Amino acid sequence: MDRAEPPRPDYHFVTHWRFGAPLPEVWERVYRVERWPEWWKGVQSVVELQAGDAQGIGSVRRFTWRGVLPFRMVIDVRIVRVEPFTTIEGVASGTLEGRGLWRFSGDARHATVRCDWDVRATEPWMRVLAPLARPLFVWNHDVIMRRGARGLARALEGTLKPDGG
Repeated sequence: MDRAEPPRPDYHFVTHWRFGAPLPEVWERVYRVERWPEWWKGVQSVVELQAGDAQGIGSVRRFTWRGVLPFRMVIDVRIVRVEPFTTIEGVASGTLEGRGLWRFSGDARHATVRCDWDVRATEPWMRVLAPLARPLFVWNHDVIMRRGARGLARALEGTLKPDGG
């Protein structure tokens, strides 16, 4: 029996953040997503829809994002994997659907974060405009991620290293 393959992602985003801050502190700030609106410009709200286990696996959170472009994105993320201080993986649905993978490395003085998102737009207007607006959508994503890196560096009272956002 042939199984249908999932739809291919429209976008593959890779973001690298490098901080002059301890890995445990960076991990804690990223892992505690409910506090993102405190330091990440563009994250308007994070609402828990479903609790997960002690590590958060199985939890579902609704993120409302606003970038530079004049629209909001509402994305529900179910956490499917947590490996403390190294990995967080989630499955997204809503305005965008797909998979996200956050990977962490570092030590007591420095931390590196890599975020990979393989997503497709679900809103009909986004899909129709994508052939022309794709560069704007990519730019909007990049701005949001740079804001996250800068906000996190401020919250950590650490430094954002070159190529880190």
